[in-house]
Amino acid sequence: MLLNPGILALLLGCSLAFAMLLYAAWLGLRILSRWDPQSSSEAQLQLERRTYLVSTLTNYAFSFEILSGLLFIFTLEDIHSLFIGAMCATGTLNANQIGWLVLLIKIVLFFTAAIWVHFNRLDQRTEDTPLVRPKYLGLLLLTPLVGLDLLLQYSYFTGLQPEIITSCCGSLFTLGSDSVASELAGLPVEPTMLTFFLAAGIFLILLVLCLSSKLALFRYLLFVASLGLFFVSLAAIVSFISLYIYQMPTHHCPFDMLQANYGFIGYPLYGGLFIGCLYGLLPGLAQLLPKTLSLHIEIEKTERRWLLRAFFAIVIFLLIVAGPILLGPFILLSY
Repeated sequence: MLLNPGILALLLGCSLAFAMLLYAAWLGLRILSRWDPQSSSEAQLQLERRTYLVSTLTNYAFSFEILSGLLFIFTLEDIHSLFIGAMCATGTLNANQIGWLVLLIKIVLFFTAAIWVHFNRLDQRTEDTPLVRPKYLGLLLLTPLVGLDLLLQYSYFTGLQPEIITSCCGSLFTLGSDSVASELAGLPVEPTMLTFFLAAGIFLILLVLCLSSKLALFRYLLFVASLGLFFVSLAAIVSFISLYIYQMPTHHCPFDMLQANYGFIGYPLYGGLFIGCLYGLLPGLAQLLPKTLSLHIEIEKTERRWLLRAFFAIVIFLLIVAGPILLGPFILLSY
């Protein structure tokens, strides 16, 4: 099982990323303990040079971690045929329950690592680097999470046994079963659809307000709206979006749409959601950063790009969702 190219790439890549982060965290700890931006001593200059090394190592490591979630899902889909009863990534995850925890950590790492990378870029563009302390504290917090991700991935893949009969989406997302997946599948379609499009509408309105105004309140509200839209969208995908994509009233699986049978439509759908919500979070988080003039200037230069990326990503997501509902032959007669 470990000889699968996708599994090897994940384990080797995450191992290398973790090793790079350990070294960067060790350097970061030394920098934090001695950092004095008011000093012009030789020791301070050496620390400033080391920050470039730390940033380079961390950027490469976190960039892989951001993409590793996509590689993880792709690998699950690739090996599902090895398990009896598995028809998609759901069956592969059910073959060893640790996989669900790995998936959750991958989602958390996608957002936290991407936020670190973007704020690190802001910091590197300023002359006084005001984010050295907060970003290295973040590095020290995220490094153990990356290590946990690596450990759980290894436990998950080494624990997979092809001879074990696993259950797939047909049982996990069956109405009436005692699971969170079943509860999501059982959500009433009409109220869930209304909530979903209302959340998306609020998100887009706040994006427009942020583009046209510098008021911090709109950015904080956009942060909350991004979180709300993310979780509402995940519930909506299981509740009704999947039904329109599969054109079946009982097929609620969120993973089958990643397969060739459905044109791999799940990849741009999830990509639009994740990217849109990520860039919706950044302006609100940027309001919590130190209020230095140099950083304020860089945020103003960059924020508009964040907002436009969020807008276009969510529009792509909504078009993929709305297409089968408005133009497809499948119609839900009752809710």
